[in-house]
Amino acid sequence: MTINLRKILSMNTLEAIKKRRSVKHFDANHEMTATEINILMEHALLSPTSFNLQNWRFVVVKDKVIKQQLKAASFNQAQVSDASIVIVICGDLKAWAKNPQRYWKNATEDVQAQIVPMIGGFYENNPELQRDEAMRSAGIAGQTIMLAAKAMGYDSCPMIGFNSNKVAEIINLPDDNIIGLMIVVGKATQSPKNRAGQLDMSEVVFLDHF
Repeated sequence: MTINLRKILSMNTLEAIKKRRSVKHFDANHEMTATEINILMEHALLSPTSFNLQNWRFVVVKDKVIKQQLKAASFNQAQVSDASIVIVICGDLKAWAKNPQRYWKNATEDVQAQIVPMIGGFYENNPELQRDEAMRSAGIAGQTIMLAAKAMGYDSCPMIGFNSNKVAEIINLPDDNIIGLMIVVGKATQSPKNRAGQLDMSEVVFLDHF
């Protein structure tokens, strides 16, 4: 199957940001193609990470039985089973120690010699930083996924309303990983309600200092 990527990703970034909404109602019969999922995840992998650790890990769930299990672990929220896919975004807490040379394999030797030794010294013996880094990376990747999905004509919903321990068991989460959030992606069946209320820019944006 040949897909015109330029046609799919026809929405510009600012438009995607404005139109992205957290959708709760999805067409339970719609299935994303393998090619569409691959395109979505290829763009997720372009999300930035500190030291280029690429410490996010994505569990893409299509199987209806597993989606039902995730739904049960998410207080029976219907979007988990009705959306085309569920993406559990995790973070590898020990990515910094797993052959970090590979994260810089395409860099020049002098850059590798400078950067790679810094990675271990920065994260070793600092579990709080390791966790913070994993959560930061998960959050950035989550936004990338939602904007890419919108550009592809899909809707999404980021979720933290689930039992992390149960979800970890369902997806067989490795001991050195942590769950950041879940995102469901699919075809919306209802238009989202008006935005609940945005704070004025003057309350949240400051120039140079508070």
